[in-house]
Amino acid sequence: MAPDERYLLDNRQTEAGARFDALSELFDPSTFRHFDVLGVAPGWRVWEVGAGGPSVPRWLADRVGPTGRVLATDLDTSWLSGDTALEVRRHDIGADPLPVPAGSFDLVHARLVLVHVADREQALRTMIHALRPGGVLLLEDADPALQPLLCPEESGPEQELANRLRRGFRELLASRGADLSYGRKLPRLLREAGLTDVTADAYFPITSPACAVLEAATVRQVSASLLANGLATEEELARHLDAVEAGRLDLATSPMISCWGRRPAE
Repeated sequence: MAPDERYLLDNRQTEAGARFDALSELFDPSTFRHFDVLGVAPGWRVWEVGAGGPSVPRWLADRVGPTGRVLATDLDTSWLSGDTALEVRRHDIGADPLPVPAGSFDLVHARLVLVHVADREQALRTMIHALRPGGVLLLEDADPALQPLLCPEESGPEQELANRLRRGFRELLASRGADLSYGRKLPRLLREAGLTDVTADAYFPITSPACAVLEAATVRQVSASLLANGLATEEELARHLDAVEAGRLDLATSPMISCWGRRPAE
């Protein structure tokens, strides 16, 4: 398969909205729980990196209140709207310089971002430089290689097809530079970067209606690439979407690994 640096799940596609809604339903409760554990409070200054949809930056803006600040950045900001509580900027975390003075933020957060970034080392350095002494970096990334199955119970032909199509999807991600085992590396990477009190956990939905919405939107979004690379036929895609939308499959996600660490006080 020829290398392709374009982001596979383009936010400009119509299916992106359904994906954002499903990801919010699946993972926002876990993300917000981590924000609570970290003590996000009124007056905090927060950078939401690769925000995508509005749910996380809006929650943060409500929490930090008028005395705080939330900056939400992404390559494509079309799903975000700024106001007095939420500043929105276009920014490439893997290539662009820090968009604010170093040491500006109490918290920097990115979810499902670094696994797709070509220069992950540079992106990590940029986010750490943005932290004030004592500030916290919270990274949340999937690890598809840790749990590669869409249907953990491969009980019949429909489940076998689902898992084969998921393998094709992983091939497409890898061809665009995604690190499919990145999530498990986060604790080591944060320690090696000099952060302290490094802690991590994982969240792993096994099945839910939101998993089915996410799968249908994702398959539609990448169907042309699956077909072009010989990873699926039109008949297989139609058959899989029918099984998904009829609710005949128990669909899981890759584990979402959340890892956080603190910049040492100077």
